[in-house]
Amino acid sequence: MYDYDLLVVGSANADLVIGVERRPDAGETVLGSDLAVHPGGKGANQAVAAARLGARTALLARVGDDGHGRLLLDSQRAAGVDTVGVLTGGAPTGVALITVDPSGDNSIVVSPGANGRLTPADVRAAASLFHASRVVSTQLEIPLETVGEVVRSLAPGSRFVLNPSPPQPLSAEVLLACDPLIVNEHEAKVILGDAGAVGDDPEDWARRLLAKGPRSVVVTLGGEGALVASAEGVARVPSVTVHAVDTTGAGDAFTAALAWRLGAGESLAEAAAYAARVGAATVTKEGAQVSFPTAEEVAAL
Repeated sequence: MYDYDLLVVGSANADLVIGVERRPDAGETVLGSDLAVHPGGKGANQAVAAARLGARTALLARVGDDGHGRLLLDSQRAAGVDTVGVLTGGAPTGVALITVDPSGDNSIVVSPGANGRLTPADVRAAASLFHASRVVSTQLEIPLETVGEVVRSLAPGSRFVLNPSPPQPLSAEVLLACDPLIVNEHEAKVILGDAGAVGDDPEDWARRLLAKGPRSVVVTLGGEGALVASAEGVARVPSVTVHAVDTTGAGDAFTAALAWRLGAGESLAEAAAYAARVGAATVTKEGAQVSFPTAEEVAAL
């Protein structure tokens, strides 16, 4: 029996958000809204999103011994996430600088801070968390060598989910463990290599990614839903039409929901359909963690 439905290994950032009428061009200054500070980071976001849906969730991450770190820990605990794996110190808490335009689209610059100090040794020291977890999810806002150690630390029978964001080339060891590899259009093209030669067909991206070794692949398509690919074939998964207010955190909520439902025994297509609904509910509110829905809110869509 697993103690946790999901162990998230990843980043924890303070999101510093400013609304703008349009994002500035190079060398240009634009005025924005008042600064808002929210708990964020892809790892912390996934953990909160899963816990709010009802998953038993733990987080392995590193924050600074500062106000932003305390904000992040408070947010995790309030959502019901087990923070026994959250380490403190070594560097200031990571920060994400986010601009959001009226359409809800965002641009993000991340200062990794303590996230860059989450080491393979930290992963090895958390072996008990890995053995207690049905599914393990991570991203690339932590060092690649740490992600590799996550793969090597997986317990027999557990499932590994990776969203390679921000995208970087991946080792064969990591790719072979992914079940699934979850990418958007930009991430797919970076992982595949020459973006100019990739083309514009998501089905083709999925097949080519699958050929690189993952056991399964999910391509997120925003308002168009998602696409799933495995040895059984490629299929489209529809989304729900909503009015998007802010897309910040939507991908993290999607990944968390997908990982949780896969661990609960759903098929890849079933889990992706549920995750698409979670992502749709997320974009109807401003912010990242504060916008993540409960299971009841997803059912009401």
